[in-house]
Amino acid sequence: MSLAALSAPATAQSGAASWYGSGRKTANGERFNPNGMTAAHRSLPFGTRVRVENKRNGRSVVVRINDRGPFVRGRIIDLAKGPARALGMGGTTYVSLNVVN
Repeated sequence: MSLAALSAPATAQSGAASWYGSGRKTANGERFNPNGMTAAHRSLPFGTRVRVENKRNGRSVVVRINDRGPFVRGRIIDLAKGPARALGMGGTTYVSLNVVN
């Protein structure tokens, strides 16, 4: 996958997802809630709702973008710990993203 595909806003993407469980404030100024249904994306506007599907087990969740990241090459989204748990993620997992209107 090209670097442009990883950082360009899109209505649908597939790639590696990771999770994070600590932090004080998100990039949009909210207090970080590790159990909140939120995520970090490099370019989607704050407030965008995204359906994230774990391609390994078919589970999906809807998260709201409220932070920037991930800052590791090859990853397309960083999930808060709560939605990562709901998806059955351990470490990084292959997911698909679809923007929800």
